[in-house]
Amino acid sequence: MRFSFFSNGFPSLYMVVLFLVGTSIVSADFYNEFDITWGDGRGKIINGDLLTLTLDKSSGSGFESRNEYMYGKIDMQLKLVPGNSAGTVTAYYLSSKGDNWDEIDYEFLGNLSGDPYILHTNVFSQGKGNREQQFYLWFDPTADFHTYSILWNPKSIIFSVDGTPIREFKNAESIGVPYPKDQPMRIHSSLWNADDWATRGGLVKTDWTKAPFTASYRNFKADACVVSSGKSSCSGSASSPAWLSEQLDNSKQERLKWAQKNYMIYNYCSDSKRFPQGFPPECKMP
Repeated sequence: MRFSFFSNGFPSLYMVVLFLVGTSIVSADFYNEFDITWGDGRGKIINGDLLTLTLDKSSGSGFESRNEYMYGKIDMQLKLVPGNSAGTVTAYYLSSKGDNWDEIDYEFLGNLSGDPYILHTNVFSQGKGNREQQFYLWFDPTADFHTYSILWNPKSIIFSVDGTPIREFKNAESIGVPYPKDQPMRIHSSLWNADDWATRGGLVKTDWTKAPFTASYRNFKADACVVSSGKSSCSGSASSPAWLSEQLDNSKQERLKWAQKNYMIYNYCSDSKRFPQGFPPECKMP
């Protein structure tokens, strides 16, 4: 993936696709939904309902979705590398192609045993990122599976963990901020070595005696507009799915405030050293 960082039940052998108000609701086996794209056998699909990525000293691994999406509500359950994961990064994101790509990122930065993972988020539009927010989590993400969700619609992008929103990136085109709305994106994930920066700015290196490192995935679900041959499955729908205009209600706004107050550890919109001439315009929105 392209990275910008600062210093500091399932059917067994076929896919179920339900067409409902123009969207494809997919909760299907990994054989039909994803391709292992690199890693020379280190990425594996097991019985269709579990996918694992592995990193060793020779290589990491990764996968991508067969479908491209143009807006959607996408869930994936992940269980991260346990134990001493320092130096490793598990990236899970949506991305388009080309020089002026769009991208919506979750990146999980490994750490020493006993220290919390850092959840790094970013949004790219028209090839420009630099919109990092980072969080600790209120649970051990290596002990069990947890659901990491992206709601992407014309109004906003909402990152949620186990149903709790942690970040909202609103469409701010009205004040000149590019927003991901024209380029379909595929789902990608990778597990790779980034010990030059991932843990404490690169001070803590990957301990290869702990390899292989493995991250696991299950329960993928996409309620989304699938793009094929330039056409969206949502085009010409008599009615629109509720998520296409969904925003945070009062309860979820309170949960967002709770998560950011208690677990956010970095916000580009408050980094005056990084933006001495003034914060990006979207940071000034309510």
